[in-house]
Amino acid sequence: MRRIQTQTRSPYVIPRPTSRRLRIYSIDPSLAQSVDTHAIRTARIDIPWEDSVLGEQLYGFVQEESERRDALLTPGPCGEYLEVIDYDPATKTYYKPIDLSDPYLLAQDGLAPSDGNPQFHQQMVYAVCMRTIRNFEVALGRRALWASKDGQYVGRLRVYPHGLREPNAYYSPEKRALLFGYFQASPLYPAQLLPGGLTFTCLSHDVIAHETTHALLDGMNRNLTDPSNPDVLAFHEAFADIVALFQHFSLPEVLRYEITRTRGDLEADNMLANLAQEFGKAIGRTGALRSAIGKPPDPTEIERINEPHGRGAILMAAVFGAFLAIYKRRTKDLYRLATEGTGVLPEGAIHPDLANRLAGEAAKTSKHVLSICIRALDYLPPVDVTFGDYLRALITADLDLIADDTFGYRVAFMEAFRRWGIFPGDARSLSEESLRWQGPDMSLADSQTQVYLGRDLSTQMRSWNLSGNREVIFSRLRDAQATAKSIIDSSRGYKQRITEGLDLDQFDFEVNSIRPVRRVGPEGEYLMDAVVEITQKRPGYLDKSLKEAPVLLPAGEEPDFWFRGGCTLIIDLETGRLRYCIYKRITSESRYELQRNFLAGKSAGLSLAATYFDTMRTDETNEVFSFVHRALEVDN
Repeated sequence: MRRIQTQTRSPYVIPRPTSRRLRIYSIDPSLAQSVDTHAIRTARIDIPWEDSVLGEQLYGFVQEESERRDALLTPGPCGEYLEVIDYDPATKTYYKPIDLSDPYLLAQDGLAPSDGNPQFHQQMVYAVCMRTIRNFEVALGRRALWASKDGQYVGRLRVYPHGLREPNAYYSPEKRALLFGYFQASPLYPAQLLPGGLTFTCLSHDVIAHETTHALLDGMNRNLTDPSNPDVLAFHEAFADIVALFQHFSLPEVLRYEITRTRGDLEADNMLANLAQEFGKAIGRTGALRSAIGKPPDPTEIERINEPHGRGAILMAAVFGAFLAIYKRRTKDLYRLATEGTGVLPEGAIHPDLANRLAGEAAKTSKHVLSICIRALDYLPPVDVTFGDYLRALITADLDLIADDTFGYRVAFMEAFRRWGIFPGDARSLSEESLRWQGPDMSLADSQTQVYLGRDLSTQMRSWNLSGNREVIFSRLRDAQATAKSIIDSSRGYKQRITEGLDLDQFDFEVNSIRPVRRVGPEGEYLMDAVVEITQKRPGYLDKSLKEAPVLLPAGEEPDFWFRGGCTLIIDLETGRLRYCIYKRITSESRYELQRNFLAGKSAGLSLAATYFDTMRTDETNEVFSFVHRALEVDN
């Protein structure tokens, strides 16, 4: 009998895959049971490929960043960024983890969507989380890092698909984890939902993307969870939903369906205008962050609302309004052709070719808007962020990369924010020139605008790309923070360039973050910057008579709150030139009074911080997103 020789490694040169395709629910499962939406209930999405033990054995895949075996994808799924742990504390049950490297699953793009299969739930959260992570990395031009734990590197975000037996889902800054709940549906919608049936938040694309965004924001700037003004937590909530919405718009099946159903009018009522519809209906409420979409803009509403979800809905509506304006401008020629210049489509269904072209323009617009919104994060001050700051960041980030605004993206943002009453407090007018953050005085000599980060760091940051080792990057950036602090301490000239936001003579300072930014413009222009965040804090008191309290408090004594200031430096890595210094003054008495009044509940309504967090002095502030989400449930 002839013996056949086998090989453990393929003799052929097989290119390493760049992506893994997985199936997900494209819309909330409740809508997937409708005849109208049956055809679009699922989607296949591409996510970054992660090597597995099987792939290493068969093909000898070797990644520079995956030489350590714990970076390989294992059952869970557990990979470089995520560790899915499917433990249900309510039933004290561990569900068997899915192995995405199983050849049968690789051959059919993972498991088929199922609301009753825990392994599909694991696949769903992994796929959408990885897709969200990748969108951030591409927009920012760097690897995503999670918030550190006591200064130590956190490689993986833990994800619990069945971590709660309640109608909630949230990011836990304390655990560095995403927890998704499941619950029995409310009997208020028996025609659409099975009363008492189980609803899983881990099966909603938008809920998963929303919570993953919270984790990514926390990894960039932990001060974004410090509610120093009504906009801070509202910004966190609104931005998370902006990412969820525009990421959803990039699913071609859903987008073509919406274009066909609304005859191209995305301003009309559509299913993407409500976050997690099944989740809201199942617990008996309909309010959500997207509730302002479709409403006539009211510039006075922002003065009346302090609750994070309600206030965040205003920012969400402003960004969506900008998207609609851009989409309409990009599709004007298509409507002219389809209507022979009348601008009025004939009655009945629109032509499939027109639907495809409109869907293509909508997808392109949503991708551009999402990228602009993410890039703007690097142009925010390090503390006390407001919606007006975000508008300035949006305009500056886009101007830096695209000088010729052919389709009026920046004008659309400015107009939409104005219609919702969102204005920067320090801008002279609503023009690009006025809203763009100011750089250093152009009359200064080049040597006076130079910021030195150290030759080794600058060289390393220029060489980092989207395939670098995350742990090495974290370690070197952490060392760079200490180096930068030492340089600032010892350089009087350095201090003079960043005194706009700081008082280095009276208060100590921290270098909270240094991170690289890599961007490529539409004409191939290449920009490489470093973002440096420097902050200070001083004690704050609700009692006005204690305003002049000593900077150094007795051991064991805590102020009522910490008042923070600081600056974000954006530095050209090629030349070392300081391009922007975006600051909030530590010495600003007007801002101090605004924060004190907000925390004391004397602003236009009882402060969320005072209501839920006892003026920021309880340990429960570590679970800020759990409280914010539960507050929405109570309010409704």
